[in-house]
Formats: sequence, C-alpha cells, structure tokens
Amino acid sequence: MNRLLGARARWRWVHQILGGALLMPYFLLMQVVVGVVAGGVNALDSAPLSLLAYALCLPLVAATALFGPVRPMSVAAVRAMCGVPGEALADGPATSWAARGRASAWWTLHLGTGALISGMTLAVPPMAVALIAVPFVGRLRDVRLGYGWFSTDATPYAAPLVGIGLLAGLVLCAAGAGWLLARTAPVLLGPTPADRLAAAEERASDLAVRNRLARELHDAVGHALSAVTLQAAAARRMLERDPEFVREALAAIEDTTRRTVGELDAVLGLLRDGDPARPDAAPAPTLATDLDGLLARTRAGGTTVTAHQDPGPVGDWAGLPAIASREAYRIVQEGLSNALRHGTGPVDLRIRVRAGSGTAAATATAQDTAPRELEITMTNPPAAPDDDREPRSGGGRGLRGAAERAALLGGSVEAGPRGDRWRLRAVLPLAGGDR
Repeated sequence: MNRLLGARARWRWVHQILGGALLMPYFLLMQVVVGVVAGGVNALDSAPLSLLAYALCLPLVAATALFGPVRPMSVAAVRAMCGVPGEALADGPATSWAARGRASAWWTLHLGTGALISGMTLAVPPMAVALIAVPFVGRLRDVRLGYGWFSTDATPYAAPLVGIGLLAGLVLCAAGAGWLLARTAPVLLGPTPADRLAAAEERASDLAVRNRLARELHDAVGHALSAVTLQAAAARRMLERDPEFVREALAAIEDTTRRTVGELDAVLGLLRDGDPARPDAAPAPTLATDLDGLLARTRAGGTTVTAHQDPGPVGDWAGLPAIASREAYRIVQEGLSNALRHGTGPVDLRIRVRAGSGTAAATATAQDTAPRELEITMTNPPAAPDDDREPRSGGGRGLRGAAERAALLGGSVEAGPRGDRWRLRAVLPLAGGDR
C-alpha cells in the first residue's frame, strides 16, 4: 500500500500532473489545427479528433525539447519528486546532440504519460464518487448514463463496486506510470561519457585547489607556529642573561605573526571568493623579497643557519621565474620548519642555480640561455635520542606538500637521513617558467 499511496508515490503522481499541465499548450494548439483541417469543427467535441490532436502534439513536444533548458529543468523535477538518486542524473544543459535526443525522449514521455494520468485524475474521481453514491442517493438512479450497467435497469448496488474499481485503477495507473518514469529517468537524463569526463575534471580541479590551499595553510601557519614556539622558548631561557636577545626574539615573534596573519588572510580570501587576484590580498612570498627575512626570523629563535646563495647567471633571485621563486621559498620555509620541529642546529642551507640535467637539459633550445635548474639543499643534525621532539618520519604533510610543489614545476624533492645528518634536497627546472 505504501508503494501505491505513500509519500514517494504521491510526489510521483504530482510530477505526472505537472507533465500534463506542460502538455496543454501543445495540445490546444494541435486541437485548433485539427479542427481547421477537419472543416472548422471543434475538436474538443470529438473524442477521435481529441486523440488525434494528442498524438500529433507529441512530435512537436519532442522537437521543442531539443532546444532550451529542458534537461536541467527535468533533472531538478525528477530529483525533487521522483526519488531518483542525484548521482544517477546529469547536471547542466545537454551539449551534444545525443544528450539532447535523450532529453527530448524523456520530455515527450513525461508530458505524454502525464497528460493521460492528469486526464484520468480529473475525470475518474467525480465519476467514482457518483457511482459509489448511487445506492444512497435516489435521484442518481434516475440519471441515464447511456450504458446498461449504469442505467436505472441495472441493480444500484453494482455501481459502488464499479466506482471503487475505477479509483483502484486510477491509483494503479498513476503508481505504474510513476515507477516507469523513475526507472527511465537515469537512462534518458543520466550523464553521458562527456558529462562524466567534465564532472571528473571539475572534481580534480576542486581537489587541486583544496590541496593547494592546504599546502599554503600548512606551510605558512605551521612554520609560524614552530618558529614562534622556538623563539619564545629561547627568549624565556635568555630573559635574565641577555635582554637584547630577548628583544630581538620578541621582535621576530611580532614580525612572524604579522606576516602569517597576512598570508592567512590571503588564503581565506581564496576560500571566500575563489579569486586568486584579489587586490587587497597579501603578495605571495618569494626568494627575492622574503628569503632574508625568513632566515633572520629563524636565527632569532636561537638556531644557527648558514646560508650559501649562488644565483649564478641570473644575478639575483629577482631574475628567477615568479612561480619558481614562490615555490622555492615555500620549500625552504618547510625545510626550516621541519628542522625546528624535529632536529637541532646548526642548519646548512645551499641554494644555487645550475645547468640543467636529464629532461630539463633535453628540452633546452638554442635560444634559451637561461639557467635550467634551481637546487635547494638543506642539512642539519637530527634530534638526540633523549630529546622530546617528535622524530622525523620522512612522509609528513609538509614534506609531501613540498614534493607536490616541486612536481608542479616538473621537479623533485628528496628527504631522508644522509650519514649523521638529515638532508632535504629539491630540484626545480627553470626552463619555460614565466617571469
């Protein structure tokens, strides 16, 4: 009984009545045409002519469904009223003729069956109520309906059974048509291979954006927390002995937090707007503009950092492609953060531009005289066994993020123990980068 009169069955019934209402303009137009062709008669007065108008309006329905937003409108109605899972239906308008043809077939089926069920819904209940009331209302027995079993010659107690049968038939027809439409919707309104490919590309793009934002948050906030924690601990230890060092550490904490708030606001702006070019967003840090400050803030926490910088033929880091400079800064930042969290000083950092090798060298052209690879190497001793710092694993989120950054440029990142030290090495190809 729930399948026939439950909430889902009732909504499917409403969906069919909506289809019948949508067919009415086509049906009325065809009735006028059929009436004119038949000699100026009123087609509504003739059941055969009305059926002919109904049959002729279906091709017109199919033709008009090839254009316009038929599929999105149909999908929205099916999801809301037919109980069809959303993933089984396509999103957006049909772009190929094959998808339009399927949407046209659905539109014709929906409106065609909806018109029949709508007509039955309008006609059957009043007739059924009248038949059920025949034994109880004497005046109804004197009404001749033109059929022997409904006439005064028939026993009046047979009429309620006929009325109940009509109502049962209406319910069965509506439930059956609703089930048919629900089963057909995924076939005719489901995604095509092109739709599935577009959806997969959209999901991949969204995932890439989320991963990028996760990297930015991890690198900016994670490094800031590590640096501030170390600077605060060093300031506490030196509070009585070296006030000047404490002032420098507090200034470094202030600068670190201020910069991190700016970077965090830029990332949150991307989450709010999805616009990477907001005019009020803080510029992304690069080697050229922010490396010295990063090293100074790290040293302010008491960690010795020895930096060897060799820009080579580019002259200075401002000559690097912008994207390579940004990603290189983040890799250096993650390396220093990793050293602060899991290791001890001193940290040896080497950044140099060198001639390309492997694939990068193979793609060089005669006109491309720019350096081909940026190499970043960072080493420091691991924490002592009795140190309470978290041991390195080589596969944390930060190192994976650094590897993803390098991979975007066609480079690579290696991290792991090397002798008695921990080494992080990144290689970023520079050919083809935008300046």
